[in-house]
Amino acid sequence: MNKAEILAQLRAQKVIALIRADSAENLLGCARALLAGGLSAIELTMTTPGAIELCGRVSRELPEVLLGLGTVLDADTARAGIAAGAKFIVTPCLRPTVIAVCREAGVPVLSGALTPTEAYNAHELGADVIKIFPAEYFGPAYIKSLKAPFPNLQFLPTGGVTPETVGDFLKAGAFATAAGSALVAPAALKSGDWATISARAKQFVIAAAAVKI
Repeated sequence: MNKAEILAQLRAQKVIALIRADSAENLLGCARALLAGGLSAIELTMTTPGAIELCGRVSRELPEVLLGLGTVLDADTARAGIAAGAKFIVTPCLRPTVIAVCREAGVPVLSGALTPTEAYNAHELGADVIKIFPAEYFGPAYIKSLKAPFPNLQFLPTGGVTPETVGDFLKAGAFATAAGSALVAPAALKSGDWATISARAKQFVIAAAAVKI
């Protein structure tokens, strides 16, 4: 897929699952559980031990997963993630060198930001989507406020996204959303309770699908 196709798929999916796994088996099992629940977009964070290697394994064994590498803070990590098969790169804050690497590689970059200035700076540097983090402190109203002066920017709220709030974020103008522990509970991931994760994924899918924009 090219950049436009990846971004279109992320928008259509509406929810990106954030995973901080502690083993390849847990990551693959969780990815399969999310797929069973209807979610195929996954962000594997660099806070996961051996994240680059895990990214490569998921790309090989589960090609149907739209896998991104998150918490990327430097250019070398971005390059390694792309080489391992990451379809998109996510940063927790504004990192110009990461944006530059992704632009050069033709890979979508979802740049972290919080303030209007950070958001627009990320946009000017070439970020495809602005990840608003931590979104739980401001809620959907903040996304709506940002869209007023920046109608052409694409915002991805991260933090505070639940089945109860995902619709409000999307109605406020979010490009898509990202959910971590509210979707993939740490206890369920650690114990391999894939049924619970699949059920939770279905709740997110239903809530997001109910939004008519």
